[in-house]
Amino acid sequence: MWGVLSLGLSAAAALGMAVPEADLAFHGEVSLHAGSVRVRFTPQNHGPSDLADATVRLRWSKPVVEATRLPEGCLRAGVSSVLCRTGALDAGSVGRVVEVVVRVAGAPGEVGVRIDTAWSGGAVDHNPRNNRHAVLALDTGDVYYF
Repeated sequence: MWGVLSLGLSAAAALGMAVPEADLAFHGEVSLHAGSVRVRFTPQNHGPSDLADATVRLRWSKPVVEATRLPEGCLRAGVSSVLCRTGALDAGSVGRVVEVVVRVAGAPGEVGVRIDTAWSGGAVDHNPRNNRHAVLALDTGDVYYF
């Protein structure tokens, strides 16, 4: 998927077509307690272009056995992942808070969570560092920020 998208954007740029640019960022928190993992984040668009929509991918290091709360715009995308729409993000804006709670297999002492952009609405993001995160949450109920 990434290769096709980047090739398409490169081809558009080579043809002199304007390719939108948007700096997506995701900031939030992860916690783990007794196999229940809570991920809460806010998408941001630092611009310069507006986005009609984007998709955030959440991946857990353990299989998800129950999605206890999937908000509108989110869906299961495999054994251990969920995709969530951000909705429209104007340049310089903050989107709606998204909270996803899942139960993972077993009773792990720790769970890794990866957060990244699955689709950027056709825009190029030259600063992917603020939309790719990896968080290790221990089974303490403590909140880990990204």
